[in-house]
Amino acid sequence: MDMSIDQFDFELPEELIAQTPEKKRDHSRLMVLNKKTQTIEHRHFYDILDYLKPGDILVRNNSKVIPARLIGTKEETNARVEVLLLKDKGCDIWECLCGNAKVIKKDTIITFGNGELKAQCIEVKDEGIRLMKLIYQGILLEILDILGKMPLPPYIKAQCDDNSRYQTVYAKVSGSSAAPTAGFHFTEELFEKIKEKGVDVVDVTLHIGLGTFRPVKVNNILEHHMHSEAYEMDEECASILNKAKAEGRRIIAIGTTSTRTLEAIYQKYNKFVACSEETNIFIYPGYEFKAIDALITNFHLPKSTLIMLVSAFADRDFILRAYSEAIKQQYRFFSFGDSMFIYGK
Repeated sequence: MDMSIDQFDFELPEELIAQTPEKKRDHSRLMVLNKKTQTIEHRHFYDILDYLKPGDILVRNNSKVIPARLIGTKEETNARVEVLLLKDKGCDIWECLCGNAKVIKKDTIITFGNGELKAQCIEVKDEGIRLMKLIYQGILLEILDILGKMPLPPYIKAQCDDNSRYQTVYAKVSGSSAAPTAGFHFTEELFEKIKEKGVDVVDVTLHIGLGTFRPVKVNNILEHHMHSEAYEMDEECASILNKAKAEGRRIIAIGTTSTRTLEAIYQKYNKFVACSEETNIFIYPGYEFKAIDALITNFHLPKSTLIMLVSAFADRDFILRAYSEAIKQQYRFFSFGDSMFIYGK
């Protein structure tokens, strides 16, 4: 069976790629898609309250972005090298994506800053991936705060004036190389109103790495391999979600990373369980959703695994019609862009 990547392509004017966040998080626009009626509404994000019901469960990814983008030099040649920390493998060994990767061979040492941090290559992998042993004194996150930059996507041309705008307000557990951007639209005040309405809010953690943002490079998407990402769910969250599921209440995922966490667990155990594992789940049309009933998400890149996921959730033709409408209505796209709420019951 083939599924062509071209089925997930669309033309996007470059000026609709948001370069800066909305001044007020919850003032971004909200497109509401009803899967059952195949209808589209245009609102603002603070109107999400109108679509939430008492008893709903909102699930958010509380992973925090680290300043994972490092610019250094190769010790022997002073060649400039860019390193993106992707995944903590333990014992100060990190999976990294390297620019100018051909100069990084086994045992190559990269120096960052004035030598406060060094990285030695211990394994060469494909597609610019290297396993690097980090060498430093002190606390790594404090060193990264000084030497590292926020790993903004390549389509955003300038660094943020305020790094906190490339975090959700509920970011808590450090470890991501990109932000769970669907959560950018929430404020603490909005969460208070949501809870007052009788909606429960629970957290899972999925550290975003290569699996989420690696481009698809094959024509037949079934040949695409997702890199694995670490996730965690605790006992309290699993209990709340299982009770909601048993009572027929809606589970609403904030973002594709929360979705992948929930679906990975439910597909494996046929219920929610406390666990700390990794997933390379790849969701595309034909996938049968078991965990979630509704989804809050941003507008995604053409041909990306993320638009494939939302096309699986809401029907590809409906999603592409909604994207066409969004372009016509001048919605802002991608990480700092506007939002979409997809529901069916």
